[in-house]
Amino acid sequence: MGVTSNSTGSLGGVVLAGGYSTRFGASDKAVADLAGTPMIRRVVDRLAAVADDIVVNCRDEQIDPIRDALADCDTEIRYATDPVPDRGPLAGIQVGLEAVDREYAAVVACDMPFVDPDLLAYLADRADGHDGAVVQLEAGWYQTTQAVYRADAMAAACEAALGSEDTRIVAALDRIDVVTVDESELDAIDPATFESIDTQEALAEAERRFDE
Repeated sequence: MGVTSNSTGSLGGVVLAGGYSTRFGASDKAVADLAGTPMIRRVVDRLAAVADDIVVNCRDEQIDPIRDALADCDTEIRYATDPVPDRGPLAGIQVGLEAVDREYAAVVACDMPFVDPDLLAYLADRADGHDGAVVQLEAGWYQTTQAVYRADAMAAACEAALGSEDTRIVAALDRIDVVTVDESELDAIDPATFESIDTQEALAEAERRFDE
């Protein structure tokens, strides 16, 4: 698979940073130093390769440190805070997508510093004419926090799922027309793209890789 153009037109971006990072420790992993650069900055820089502007979803108290971490970004950054705290990633996706002013947006978690822009461009192409494109990993799981969604459709689906008994992200996917991309299609994509930094040990390992 080669790099493809984004046939959907301009693409927005959403970075999910509002989680409490309990496995990471007392500090906020979104702004954790990763080989000299805040982790969220590494995500934003890669997302900015395909997105025209970026919305960061976070809690109110995170705005100042995240703004400092992204202070010299060339990309336009806007912030969308959670009106109700601690409702999980489904609510974060809804809030972030509601702030997007483009038809489609790539959604990426803040703890995925190896996200491959080529994957996001490919998913944008696959999402064209649908409500989204999501990778199904070989283990059967859906990679919902490194995906492309039609902003209004997925935001509405998230809202509906939050009002139901099933508040998983996949419950929102069941409500929209989403294209499933099998991981086996992604032969040209960096396999590290889906790695997340959930612990201090994972951060140290990632830092060693950036220093190589």
